[in-house]
Amino acid sequence: MNSVKAIAIDAYGPADRLTLRELPTPPVGPDTVLVRVRAAGVNPVDWKVREGHLAAALPTHFPLVPGWDAAGVVEAVGPAVTGFAVGDEVIGYVRRDDVQHGTYAELVPAPERCLADKPAQASWAEAGGLPLAGLTAYQALQLARTGGGDTVLVHGAAGGVGHLAVQVARALGADRVIGTASEANHDFVRSLGAEPVSYGDGLLDRIRAVAPDGVDVALDLFGGAALDVSAELLARPARLLSTADPEHVTRLGGSYVFVKPSTADLTALAGLVDAGRLTVHVARTFPLAEAAEAQRLVEAGHVRGKVVLEV
Repeated sequence: MNSVKAIAIDAYGPADRLTLRELPTPPVGPDTVLVRVRAAGVNPVDWKVREGHLAAALPTHFPLVPGWDAAGVVEAVGPAVTGFAVGDEVIGYVRRDDVQHGTYAELVPAPERCLADKPAQASWAEAGGLPLAGLTAYQALQLARTGGGDTVLVHGAAGGVGHLAVQVARALGADRVIGTASEANHDFVRSLGAEPVSYGDGLLDRIRAVAPDGVDVALDLFGGAALDVSAELLARPARLLSTADPEHVTRLGGSYVFVKPSTADLTALAGLVDAGRLTVHVARTFPLAEAAEAQRLVEAGHVRGKVVLEV
């Protein structure tokens, strides 16, 4: 196969630069697994890559295929790969050392360390939406040593990371989870196992009303005021986590979380899915050719759960 269909950009800019085209089949390195993608999650970081916000942090090459999440079938393996074989169904958070060969494509080259077996009980779309958001939630809550007796606060509990974080916190043994969300999403947040609280002005008082003694762990996905509210509620600042504001959370004594590829962590998440303890809510799917529309939806915010491309 000399070429594959993929979504790519030739320069940073708005969503209309995302076009479906034929590109050369990507290379397969010694420790690389070539995956035929069935579904690719769409994440906020995807549009940030498209606009060039990560250019200073990761080397970037054009034409650039976006995407970090994949679920698919192993097409080929490099000679040093030992954990996967042709035909295996896998999921992956495909973060390489540079940005070029992303998952919005028929085939993606994934370092072996980025992959795990697909959860058997998940659809392709659910599996494709799991890796990045699931790993973010899982690694953050593990960093905070979340466990029995804890009350956990999750900001943005209806979103891609948030709705998984609520469920992961429960699976790790948390006694209570409080989730901030819009009024329209309160029933959804309750269905996940959390107590919903509306975000916005007066948030501190609303959380104090349901948790007078404060919370033990707080996961922030937005930065800014949510971090300050969380710090007020925590007895131990070290259990404050943020994916959005490294400088602010560090000043408050907490930790910045930047998700890392991990076969072990993906395997743990897949196990929770197969045990019925974790469900990926897919808000909407798009065909690969409509990647620009999918990114616009995610960029606008307020998505309940995940948006996924079907390849």
